[in-house]
Order: sequence, then structure tokens, then C-alpha cells
Amino acid sequence: MKKENLILDKSFAFAVRIINLFKLLCRRKEYVLSKQLLRSGTAVGALVRESEHAQSRADFISKLSIALKEANEAEYWILLLYRTDYISKLEFESIVRDCREIVRMLIAIVRTSKQSI
Repeated sequence: MKKENLILDKSFAFAVRIINLFKLLCRRKEYVLSKQLLRSGTAVGALVRESEHAQSRADFISKLSIALKEANEAEYWILLLYRTDYISKLEFESIVRDCREIVRMLIAIVRTSKQSI
């Protein structure tokens, strides 16, 4: 039985939400900002997944640090989409909450991993 990995599960669910938001934004005729969000938002989960098989602790920290940067960038695009009226307040609040939770988790994991070196 596979052990539960909260950051892996949350980052994957976030990527699914980002893809669904991207599809919605394309129907609303927004292509440029949504592509940026798609790239950064899905990169988070991919990097977290990659970190599962890191070659070393330093590689693990590096991959999760990059995931943190991508999550931070995704939050920027979400905020920009909201402030330019491409997404509603309800859509914004829902997805940015998930993004910020992932950012907090990644900060904690990276900090803890660095302390144990």
C-alpha cells in the first residue's frame, strides 16, 4: 500500500484545477496569461513528483525550491487574471487558497530539509 504524500496529492489536484481553469479561460478568449498560468501551475506538481526520486538531499531541496518558485509565479498569474476581470472573485478565492497552501507546505518542507543537512 502506497504511503500518503500530502504535497504530492495537493500539487496534482492543483494542476488539475489549473488545467480546468485554462480550458475555461480559452472559452473566454484569454490565451496569453492563461498559458503562463498553465505552465507554472502544472510545473509545481511535476517538480514535486520528480523530487520523489531525487538523487540526493541537495537535489530534493533544489527540485522543491523550484516548485516553490513556480507556485509563487502561478499565484502571480492568478492574481493578474483576477485583477483584469478574467476570473471572478469566487474563482480567484478558491484557487488562490489552494496555491497559497501549497506555497506554505513547500516552504516548510524546504526549510526542514535544509535544517537536517
